[in-house]
Amino acid sequence: MSRIFYAIVLIWALTGAAVAHELSALARVLPDESRIVDEGRSGVRVQLGLSQGVPYRVFTLRDPYRMVLDFQEVDWTGLKDADFLQTDRISSVQFGAYVPGWSRMVLDLGAPLAVEGADLRIDEATGTAALTLDLKGTDFDTFVASAGAPRQPEWDLPEPSVSAPDQEADGPRPLRVMLDPGHGGIDPGAEVNGLDEKTLMLTFARELREVLLRTGGYEIVLTRTDDHFVSLERRIALAHRAGVDVFISLHADILSEGRAHGAAVYTLSEEASDVASHKLAERHDRGDLISGIDLSGADDQVADVLLDLARQETKPRTDALAAALANGMTQQGGPMNNHPIRTASFSVLKAADIPSVLIELGFLSSPRDWKNINNPEWRLGMAHGIRDGLEVWRQQDVIRRSLIGQ
Repeated sequence: MSRIFYAIVLIWALTGAAVAHELSALARVLPDESRIVDEGRSGVRVQLGLSQGVPYRVFTLRDPYRMVLDFQEVDWTGLKDADFLQTDRISSVQFGAYVPGWSRMVLDLGAPLAVEGADLRIDEATGTAALTLDLKGTDFDTFVASAGAPRQPEWDLPEPSVSAPDQEADGPRPLRVMLDPGHGGIDPGAEVNGLDEKTLMLTFARELREVLLRTGGYEIVLTRTDDHFVSLERRIALAHRAGVDVFISLHADILSEGRAHGAAVYTLSEEASDVASHKLAERHDRGDLISGIDLSGADDQVADVLLDLARQETKPRTDALAAALANGMTQQGGPMNNHPIRTASFSVLKAADIPSVLIELGFLSSPRDWKNINNPEWRLGMAHGIRDGLEVWRQQDVIRRSLIGQ
């Protein structure tokens, strides 16, 4: 019975009451009417109160066990984890924007659970909705057989349409830069004192884009322009699809030790340059990615050779980019980390053919950095520093590549 819920569930197909109330673009969660509770031997019950009915779907994922609920579209304001999650049979719960127009809730399951029943009722008088999911334990094989995200165009982020950059007949073409504001949507990144990394980095990406466009000679593409989730794999795919010359990922992380502070620029290395860099890579890494090269028919040895060939040209350019950016930010007063250029195995940097760096603008676990990153004037200075670094690198790269071509 549970498998019928691993597809889109449209509320107007479940209850005629929905027809009497026109659906607007955004529903609000009703925190006082929302909870996840232990029903004993009966399983777990998820109750979600909404200001109106919305289409939703439910599916499961494995490794680790997760249950995903997608909605069109829910404002989660006011819903607190501690009040909502009232059972230890669910390890944790996350919720937020997913892709434009859609919201997502993810339940981290302590053990395999399946949907035993689903009921969405709409109050004819008020239009409010109550979604109830009854979850019951299942065995591993049954869970695995039904696990997996459905591919449905109306629910998933559409493929981007990116035109090739214009070529100037009487001069060099603009440098096409992809800015990648870290995290987004359901993934908030670091959270300190009521602020989250995803919001701060999107703000900074927009400010940096403005600085570069006003300078002239740049075309800027963002991996996300609002608060929605973009997977690490997709960020790299977007860079290839847009044909960018440079990829810059923007972050402001935390380290539990609390000792890290100051801006730093990271390049890719399978071995981290220090313990702190390794810990950051663990927070970000989602596995090795190879984008833009079809290696489906190649064994590991061939793949290694192809990657090494691609990086023979890219790595020196990336190292030069990191040095130029670090110097540009230093000239603007930083403050920079004691070791401003570092290496780590960040998956988002694994495009072998695009110079790619990750900038930690600072660490939100550092009170000084937290204060700086929240200061628009300081961020503007750092944006100018990054712009200056790109200007220097672009000039040097033209010379470097011309010498290689001779």
